Amino acid sequence: MLNNMTDTEEGEGGPNSQGDGNPKESSPFINSSSASDVEKSQQYDGKNMALFEEEMDNSPMVSSILSSLANYSNLPQGSKEHEEAENEEGAAPSKKKPAVKAPSLGTLMGVYLPCIQNIFGVILFLRMTWMVGIGGVFGSFFIVFMCCSTTMLTAISMSAIATNGVVPAGGSYYMISRSLGPEFGGAVGICFYLGTTFAGAMYILGAIELLLVYILPQAAAMLNNMRVYGTIVLSFMATVVFVGVKYVNKLALVFLACVILSILAVYAGVIKTAIEPPVFPVCILGNRTLISKGFDVCAKVIEQDNGTITTKLWRIFCDSEFLNATCDEYFANNNVSEIQGIPGVTSGILAENLFGYYLEKGDFLEKRGLSAVQDQEVPITNSNRYVLADITSFFTLLVGIYFPSVTGIMAGSNRSGDLRNAQRSIPIGTIAAITTTSTVYMSAVVLFGACIEGVVLRDKFGEGVNGNLVIGTLAWPSPWVIVIGSFFSTCGAGLQSLTGAPRLLQAISRDSVIPFLKVFGQGKANGEPTWALLLTASICEIGIIIASLDAVAPILSMFFLMCYMFVNLACALQTLLRTPNWRPRFKFYHWALSFLGMSLCLSLMFICSWYYAIVAMVIATCIYKYIEFAGAEKEWGDGIRGISLSAARYALMRLEEGPPHTKNWRPQILVLLSMDAEQNVEQPRLLSLTNQLKAGKGLTIVGTSVVGTFLNNHAEAQKAEQVCNVWKLMETEKVKGFSQVVISSNLRDGTSHLIQVGGLGGLKHNTVLVSWPRTWKQPEDNLRFRNFIEVVRETTAANMALLVPKNIAAYPSNGERFTEGHIDVWWIVHDGGMLMLLPFLLRQHKVWRKCKMRIFTVAQMDDNSIQMKKDLITFLYHLRIDAEVEVVEMHDSDISAYTYEKTLVMEQRSQILKQMHLTKNEMERESVAVSRPKQVQLIQNKNATPTSPTSPTTPAGGAATPGQEMQMTWTDKAENQAAAAHPEQGGVKDIFNMKPNQSNVRRMHTALRLNEVIMKKSKEAKLVLLNMPGPPKNRMGEDNYMEFLEVLTEGLNRVLLVRGGGREVITIYS
Repeated sequence: MLNNMTDTEEGEGGPNSQGDGNPKESSPFINSSSASDVEKSQQYDGKNMALFEEEMDNSPMVSSILSSLANYSNLPQGSKEHEEAENEEGAAPSKKKPAVKAPSLGTLMGVYLPCIQNIFGVILFLRMTWMVGIGGVFGSFFIVFMCCSTTMLTAISMSAIATNGVVPAGGSYYMISRSLGPEFGGAVGICFYLGTTFAGAMYILGAIELLLVYILPQAAAMLNNMRVYGTIVLSFMATVVFVGVKYVNKLALVFLACVILSILAVYAGVIKTAIEPPVFPVCILGNRTLISKGFDVCAKVIEQDNGTITTKLWRIFCDSEFLNATCDEYFANNNVSEIQGIPGVTSGILAENLFGYYLEKGDFLEKRGLSAVQDQEVPITNSNRYVLADITSFFTLLVGIYFPSVTGIMAGSNRSGDLRNAQRSIPIGTIAAITTTSTVYMSAVVLFGACIEGVVLRDKFGEGVNGNLVIGTLAWPSPWVIVIGSFFSTCGAGLQSLTGAPRLLQAISRDSVIPFLKVFGQGKANGEPTWALLLTASICEIGIIIASLDAVAPILSMFFLMCYMFVNLACALQTLLRTPNWRPRFKFYHWALSFLGMSLCLSLMFICSWYYAIVAMVIATCIYKYIEFAGAEKEWGDGIRGISLSAARYALMRLEEGPPHTKNWRPQILVLLSMDAEQNVEQPRLLSLTNQLKAGKGLTIVGTSVVGTFLNNHAEAQKAEQVCNVWKLMETEKVKGFSQVVISSNLRDGTSHLIQVGGLGGLKHNTVLVSWPRTWKQPEDNLRFRNFIEVVRETTAANMALLVPKNIAAYPSNGERFTEGHIDVWWIVHDGGMLMLLPFLLRQHKVWRKCKMRIFTVAQMDDNSIQMKKDLITFLYHLRIDAEVEVVEMHDSDISAYTYEKTLVMEQRSQILKQMHLTKNEMERESVAVSRPKQVQLIQNKNATPTSPTSPTTPAGGAATPGQEMQMTWTDKAENQAAAAHPEQGGVKDIFNMKPNQSNVRRMHTALRLNEVIMKKSKEAKLVLLNMPGPPKNRMGEDNYMEFLEVLTEGLNRVLLVRGGGREVITIYS
């Protein structure tokens, strides 16, 4: 090839002869003058790829593909626009805008530290010690281990998904939606959004609790203080997020430092207790813990100046300060003792805190091991002086409250757009963060139980230790380290939630999977989700109104657990389906681990709160169904589609095991449509009838044929199937099924192919629905009705049922309703029960529901009509079909002259048509014969009259001499000429002298008699169903067959001709 090209290239251009002396191959674009072609010629010139030059437009070179893939940038959606908008605001218009920086965050700053910050939160500081005191060390350790195992298994599944290709911005929502499809993705995305939003409410409530209980307790005087202060803080945070997200991001490290310093202070305090335990005395009356406020000395009396005086504690429980005062009976019968709240890690208090101590609401916090004297009959007084349980506690409550403290594992994947190498950073950073936090949590459970007295652990708000934060009493150097640090960390976490949740909602909205959320995809010019932030703040206010950290925590636990469950499900499905695209770089995963994680998530949902779990599932299900019916269709190559393919293959293989039982038989319909020249459907009401027959059940294939060749007419076929009209019409008529367009050299073969190969395996059609060719008598439609008869023959040969609606345009649309009327069935021959089944199916649809069913059968002279009626009523009773029954007697009668005359006219017309309508091939052969004078000497004057209208030479001669007019005058001369030219066909005189065939006379007699009876009984019926006679075995009688059917149904408005498929389709057995 090089040798052949060299001379031409040197002669034309010359450049190929210069340079290194090696000739180059010419580019396929060398002769093009357009700029784009010149670029292409430069691109492919000298690539030694002339063999593929015709495919370069559609199949680019590997080098260009590799270049584009290597330069892929996974910047988060909208970040480029956001940075450009900020540059436009801050820079002068004349200055050139700086380029968008590529992602540069590594594992530590991009994944590990954000996960640490999101996982450690308000629960650790406000509820961890209380959980250990209530659940015991064993119970709390089990809760922590179970929750941390769930998040670790979820992180393993998430790592596998995240490393299976490039992860654009979108985090968990992107991974779930692209793995499980838009329905699951949208439902779980909304759940994750709601969980993040309620997490913001929980953090705000935690911050308010820290503020009002530990920092400024004097500000907690007003009614509904949590709701009022919470709303104020929420408004402030939403304003901060609205004004500038960059300030929130810059403060993130400060908040993270507060969390780490607080945790280090706790560990330092634990070490300090081993050396010198801090002094936090707790006052116990009998075995009940007293609120430390209101007294200064934990004693009833003290010795002072050689005298005994009462203390403030005495005055609280007695009516005076004197020793002879009347006191509370429990106070009088029990001693006051003081115990050390933080005995230290070496004190052995761990043994006392190993087991749980669950309390009812209003119970006293009692010290284990101390005896107390109490008269059960004496009513309790001064209960407000004791530390009481504020809620009823139980194991599942502790799980629901604690689980939010292990959420936040998605923080790294949510920043996937900012990571330098997301496939490496997300698994390492997330698993390392979970390992670190799990170690801290599990060690904290043991250390809290080993260092702190049980009654102090169970004291949720530190009322027995002077109102100090319980975990703060353990911290070193001061409790304020924990209080201030936890306050700022909860505020930061709340800001992060209010920042992340609107962006998640914006991502869902921009995916257009939930139509009514489209408005929340809009925002400011720089991409900030203004409307989404407003909705987030509104939902967050619901959590603030609840005003209880313990009540809000299980709510967000539900939504996070559901999200984690579907992450595990996505990984398990992808692994089990073994889709070719499932090639994660993270190899330490297994489908069993994913299923275990999914099972844990589902179990924890119902352990935390079964009613919240049901509500969350109902919300997710409603969103799923809404997206399924109203959402935009997305094809993301998700795992659910893989499941559908596997399930379909399995079901098809099962169907192949044998034919369906009669009880399972239903019409699986192949609808044969015909298209006009504009590729529009000619009989749209066929699909209306299909919908009324099927009601969305079973298989429906809508097929049509296009004349041509596949290579030349493929685009036309696609247009007919997709753009024009078949799919649109199916959607309009609500027909659930498949469309198939076949390209063939002629319509007959195309229809035959559809009947033969439609469907797949055991899911094939068993019924063909085709419209009656209403213009079959017209000469130009001669081919159409012959195709129709061939369809009848082929369905009979294939043992398929055939439905032929006549006057299809008169059939009702899906929007019409019949308020009364009858569906009449004329049961003449047994067809397997099709005539019984079809009216039943039609009456399931709202169009025909009000119509009553009548069944007519025909009795001959030898039949007992009374017994036939009884038998038919019994048969219908066993079939569970309600219908009126009537037996019509048809006695033998003489064949009338009208029957002879109609038969004779039919046969004469048939013979005339055979002589007049030549096929195209015969016309061509006749033209060839006329053009050869040696074979046929035919001299015809231009103005002469044609020999005969029935002669084959007439069309040929007419075609050869344009302008001639055909005369339809029958003369002897014309007959003689016709007979001379074609003696084998006979003359016209023979046609008029012919006698009718006796077989045809009998068939015409039957058709006329039946039509007479049907018209008498069913003229006003809304629909008439009757048996369709079979086609003639001799193809010479096809015209007569159509005439018989026409006579049989003459005068009826809507007729459905039914031909059974040769098997029983209805049974009396259950």
